Amino acid sequence: MEILRPTLVKIGRRLYRKNHIREQTYQNEEEEDFYSGSGTIMAIACCLYSSLSLKGPATRISLAGPMDGVDEPCDAFLVDETERGYQCAVDVPSALFKYIIGKKGETKKKLETETRTSISIPKLGVEGEIVITGQHRNGVISARTRIDVLVESFRKKQPFTHFLSFALNQLPIQENFLQFKKEVLEKCSNNYGVSSSLFQNPAKLHLTIGTLVLLNEQEVQKAQEILQRCKEDFADTIAEGKPLTVEVAGIEYMNDDPAMIDVLYAKVHMKDGSNKLQQIADRLMDRFVTSGLMMKEWDRVKLHATVMNTVFRKDPNAEELNSKTAGKSFKERESFDGRNILKFFENFYFGEAKLDSIYLSQRFSTDSSGYYATSGQLTFS
Repeated sequence: MEILRPTLVKIGRRLYRKNHIREQTYQNEEEEDFYSGSGTIMAIACCLYSSLSLKGPATRISLAGPMDGVDEPCDAFLVDETERGYQCAVDVPSALFKYIIGKKGETKKKLETETRTSISIPKLGVEGEIVITGQHRNGVISARTRIDVLVESFRKKQPFTHFLSFALNQLPIQENFLQFKKEVLEKCSNNYGVSSSLFQNPAKLHLTIGTLVLLNEQEVQKAQEILQRCKEDFADTIAEGKPLTVEVAGIEYMNDDPAMIDVLYAKVHMKDGSNKLQQIADRLMDRFVTSGLMMKEWDRVKLHATVMNTVFRKDPNAEELNSKTAGKSFKERESFDGRNILKFFENFYFGEAKLDSIYLSQRFSTDSSGYYATSGQLTFS
């Protein structure tokens, strides 16, 4: 990492510069007993950060010793003055408490000692606010900022729980997909790695907009509210109150080598040649990224309908929705040779579909139709 161009970590409306640290590793520990497989994140949270706040005065965190070089005043969050000093409450999903507590409580003790605060955390599994109290306002701010860093860092390591999608499981699409599967197996089953276990469940065909980590009911409700605001703010206007008619035709692969494919997908485009589908998807992604509930992986949403995926080989019920996430789920991922599939089915026509809804879907649940269970829905026609 270059000293003059350090990595920036964004938390809410604040940016922090991550300075170089020496990593510590811990082995053979249970996840429930400590914050990570390494000491990296805690070291990051406890190293020198410089805040590039978009609002209010800058904040600098230094951990040379307790209360040495603590944070300067910052108005990025509310700190209340009480009879005993100062207090700040922060909403954190209970699933992330263990990372703030740390191995045998070491992370929490370190935070309290170095900021001279007391940190009250609800019991594991019980939703509630983490409350920071201290005699010095700057110490409370320092503890809050470090907790924010820990939460942001470990949230990124959680497997996604929900995703935004357009459903493509309309009957004509499903029938053509099954025909595609039949013909591929007839012509290409002798090719390396090709088998029936690679194919998507036709009831789950969809276009993914983005994945989300929603760790409690409050976050699910927040996502639902954002989805409805998107309908009012731009989706209805772009769609002009009509379903979007799309054609699903042609296939493409995610990686660079057609002889070693992980994900094969069907291409999708608007039948009228417009950019409406892409516009809605991109603006949805931007809105959810801004909210902090979604990570941005590309400048634009890559609209695609997965038809073959090597993660299905090990688990037919796997709900991996993109190659990056899927690669993290299985240490060994056997690719397949798709050169003949691309040769014979490059322009395969899966059919036409009318899209009028965007679903906030649950990763591991299905509804009566076999599609993913819905936590929220935006309908624009």
